[in-house]
Amino acid sequence: MDIREIFILSFQALKERKIRSLLTILMVMAGTSLLVAVNGVGAGFTEFFNKQFSNLAPNILFVTSGQQQGSSTVGSTEGGGGGGGGGSAGSKITLNAAVINRIDSLPFIEEVIPSYQSQVLVKSRGEEKTNAALSIDPNKLFVIAPTLDVQEGSQIKQNDPSAIVIAENIAKPPGEDNPFVTLGETLELEYSFIDDTTGEQDTISKNFLVTAIMESTGNPTIDNAAVINLDAGDSLFQKSGKYDSLFVVASSNELVDVVESEIKKLYGNDIGVTTVKAILKTIEQFTGGITSFLLSIAIISLIVGAVGIITTLYTSVVERIREIGTLKAIGAQSSNILTMFVFEALIIGMLGASLGLIGGVGGGYALSQATPRNEGDPPLIPLFFMSDMITVWIISVVLSVIAGLLPAWKASKVSPIEALRPKT
Repeated sequence: MDIREIFILSFQALKERKIRSLLTILMVMAGTSLLVAVNGVGAGFTEFFNKQFSNLAPNILFVTSGQQQGSSTVGSTEGGGGGGGGGSAGSKITLNAAVINRIDSLPFIEEVIPSYQSQVLVKSRGEEKTNAALSIDPNKLFVIAPTLDVQEGSQIKQNDPSAIVIAENIAKPPGEDNPFVTLGETLELEYSFIDDTTGEQDTISKNFLVTAIMESTGNPTIDNAAVINLDAGDSLFQKSGKYDSLFVVASSNELVDVVESEIKKLYGNDIGVTTVKAILKTIEQFTGGITSFLLSIAIISLIVGAVGIITTLYTSVVERIREIGTLKAIGAQSSNILTMFVFEALIIGMLGASLGLIGGVGGGYALSQATPRNEGDPPLIPLFFMSDMITVWIISVVLSVIAGLLPAWKASKVSPIEALRPKT
């Protein structure tokens, strides 16, 4: 028997048992589809976050007061809970003008941008919403977010303590039909704090004129913030020159690690330093963990498909004992029988894997559409690399062939005399 004849016999055998064969093919298809979909969505997640954080200037370092544990976070604040600011509870160092001058004197640093950050109650047109407030030199927003753009008619007023720049997400909250704030409108910011003298909660309110509305940039620092200048923030939040965070601008992207090392040498764990690269690494680790978990589920699905192949072919051997005996009686060798059953597993694997690639691409887009996101956020688009898809296809087919080896070996060992002996 030549290879062509063996292949035709294998195909006909699967065709005769089409329901069972179809179900086995579907099991292989399910595992392959899941692998492809998870790979595509995982790659899409990585690309999505890379694009989002590319809007953060890569030469920026975020500096905050260090914790007693030596931890650091981006933009950590008092959360609007207490007056007098200047770092988180238990911080070892106060970010003030002296710290700014000392950091600014280090090599490879272009400038140090101080900021206050807190939560405020924004009152506009009889409505109230709690939002983040960022107090910074408004012109420095373009340093923090180089892609920043403002709506037509906007003006950035650096030295006007009554001017406020509003993020688009605040001006028109996602999911709402009517704007909350409009350009040229006067709104009120209310800040709540604990009075250090009385120990009781108090509030400070101040009116601001909306002189600019920022378009969404993908930069989480400013995309949900109301921005006022430093003098206004110092007064409203009662900071007394004690900053919540510093944006340190390195001379180039390549020198960020050097600058971080110099700052750490100067202050050690008394100060927290975070970079865009560190943020991306954390996100990649998080998404990588989720992807690995989903991939393990997909591999289990493939293994279930392989077990299905073993069951299908093993049952086929039992049902086709007389057929195998007849083939051997007319001259078929054990190797021919083994090859015939391996071909059946190969056909199942190739069909299941090929259909799985198509199903996986469709499943990846379905999963990406089902991923929750805010209105106006860029879509999550899965990425399918040909090399990855070929690898998944090969894995599925090889696993199918391996699953078919045991039934094939069992079939090749059938004795023609025993197979053709009349049943008693």
